[in-house]
Amino acid sequence: MKKLNIQYKPLVLAALVFLTFGCKKTLDINEDPNNPRVEEASPEVLFPAATLSTAGRVGGELAILGGIWSQYWTQSFASNQYKTIDTYNLTRFDLNGSYNELFAGALADYNLAIQKAQARSDWKYNLMATALKAYTYQVLVDLYDQVPYKEAFQGGANLQPKFDDGYSIYIGLLAEIDAALAKDFQSGTLTASQEKTDFLFGGDMDTWVQFANTLKLKMYLRMVNAKPAEAKAGIDKLYAEGANFLEQDAGIAEFEGTPNNSNPFYEYNIRRLNTTTNIRASITFTSFLDRYDDPRGSTYFGTLTPVGIHQGDFAATTAEQPTYSSATVAAQSATDPVWFITAAESDFMQAEALERYSGGAGAKEKYTSGVSKAFAAAGFEDSDIPAAYAYKTGGSLEEKLEQIIVQKWASFPGSHALEGFFEQQRTGYPRISAVYSTDPKYRAEPDPTPLDPERTIDHGGEWVYAKNGVTGGRFPKRLVFPSSSTDRNSNTPAEVPITTKVWWGK
Repeated sequence: MKKLNIQYKPLVLAALVFLTFGCKKTLDINEDPNNPRVEEASPEVLFPAATLSTAGRVGGELAILGGIWSQYWTQSFASNQYKTIDTYNLTRFDLNGSYNELFAGALADYNLAIQKAQARSDWKYNLMATALKAYTYQVLVDLYDQVPYKEAFQGGANLQPKFDDGYSIYIGLLAEIDAALAKDFQSGTLTASQEKTDFLFGGDMDTWVQFANTLKLKMYLRMVNAKPAEAKAGIDKLYAEGANFLEQDAGIAEFEGTPNNSNPFYEYNIRRLNTTTNIRASITFTSFLDRYDDPRGSTYFGTLTPVGIHQGDFAATTAEQPTYSSATVAAQSATDPVWFITAAESDFMQAEALERYSGGAGAKEKYTSGVSKAFAAAGFEDSDIPAAYAYKTGGSLEEKLEQIIVQKWASFPGSHALEGFFEQQRTGYPRISAVYSTDPKYRAEPDPTPLDPERTIDHGGEWVYAKNGVTGGRFPKRLVFPSSSTDRNSNTPAEVPITTKVWWGK
């Protein structure tokens, strides 16, 4: 994995300023020749700015949303910052910044970079920008179900683009990726300065092909419920053509740690709020770690024995929950990476695909590799992996899928947390508990696969409906369209409840 080094600093700083203040799309009549119009920018400028725009939102504000909705963390005791997220009470006035930045920032710049690259037959930048455009679009589709696609990025020619349904956007994105992969992107070489604009792989086009293939695999897996035949056909084709998938983490591997140049999750949650305690461990996740003596609590929370808060129970008094005032905060660092797809995630996706469509051949090996990589990413050896995580080769297909997805979920805390929420909506795993986590039954039934026969934890890791949720016991499955769209674009679809599944949901 390429890491940002001293030579990247001016570009990283410029891109993070771009994240904070936006890109100047038009200038006054007296234009500064040292500050040209964005339309005149080259792929070398547009692509890295767009990459960090994606990382800044997916790895920042949306990671907080994903981490709380995936029940790794919950709103801190006697705090207010994320109550609307933790109670499922988000409205059209929330998270507008992420929607706007991913569209007007990242996607607009990817789209322009693609146009510029194609105009000069630069198929390297064309593939890189197409792959990250597809990744960014997928995040928005998975959150909102419908977004502008076919009529997007037309500027003044169309200020009210129509919205496309999620399935159509997926099909369009897959076609764009295939078209980019069909070009001659291997001929010629990137210059040293061009390689520095690729924060993911430093211009390694073989790894970009792996990223594109892995993204396609993820998109086809998202389709297994809504479009099972197309999902199977797409995945079968990937394997028939001998597609190579990611074997390394893909994302921004390192940040500098200085203001406006830090990990966006840290920047958003700690530096700008000037507090370290807004997010604390959720008992949903800590009970899972405890159930299996999983040592990764020391990485995710800085201690092997994190003290949690019951999901959404931030209003409890100290008399009711005396441990809440000392509950463990989520571990964060200003230099933490932001991953778009991890090596462990790639293996887990391959394990699922092999179970679903290849009779399980090779699934155990990919699952085992995924668990190993997930533990290595958290700083542990294979010898630290609990014996209960061994693959259930004799189990049913559904039991195997559950094991794969739950282990994938357990690998996501941090800037990649949003994927845990998406995967639960797709698969139903982790399961939903029939009781809230304060109920003795949440932990009091015999463990079917105990490490210690005396232990009695059974439901640890099953999701619970947030204590102060406002949606009548129904979990959130999407975001509502933001006011920045509803107030300006008459083609914005009618609002549906936050509990309505997106097109691929289970």
